[in-house]
Amino acid sequence: MKSVVCFGDSNTYGHNPVNGERLPESVRWPCLLQELLGGDYKIIEEGLNGRTTVFDDPNDDWKNGIDYIKGILCTHRPVDYLIIMLGTNDMKTIYNAKPEDIAAGLNEIVQRAEKVMDLKQGYIPKILIVSPPEISEDILTGPFAGSFDRVSIDKSRRLSEFYKKVADKHGCGFLDAKLYIKPSKEDGLHLDPAGHKGLAEIIAKTVPTL
Repeated sequence: MKSVVCFGDSNTYGHNPVNGERLPESVRWPCLLQELLGGDYKIIEEGLNGRTTVFDDPNDDWKNGIDYIKGILCTHRPVDYLIIMLGTNDMKTIYNAKPEDIAAGLNEIVQRAEKVMDLKQGYIPKILIVSPPEISEDILTGPFAGSFDRVSIDKSRRLSEFYKKVADKHGCGFLDAKLYIKPSKEDGLHLDPAGHKGLAEIIAKTVPTL
């Protein structure tokens, strides 16, 4: 059985855009991915609301992905596949990060993942970098309007260009999620059930090709 760690933020955790609670397993994309890939794979959910690539949340200093990737991977080793979908929270106005900066943070995560897995398990997992779905205009009138603005929306539309470069540099698989799914109308940020289903389906087609 091959293990697959899904390392992401609230859209991997399954934040419900309607009520802020957690979507059930029957809806979340990692759980749907398990069903689609079948018993030859074990899907491991590692999603956290608010997680960034390398930026420290001023209120929650434990939401920085770079500080946790090594521990998470070693917790679940042996790890055969690593799916990374981060970057949306990096576009919050408080971080003032350019798409290039966000991609640089992703690059650091990939480098740490490769190094620790090579050291601790003797081989590097096959890595799939997923550029997250874009933030829609609905963010401006939704519950997260205070954290994101129009500049954030523009960054989300440009991020995949820089993520693709990171994937190419490391020989990782790459998927541009915004080509397949959109965020919910409720908050312009989080996936609704249709978004989770669409993401699971495209990742399920991609994983065996890595």
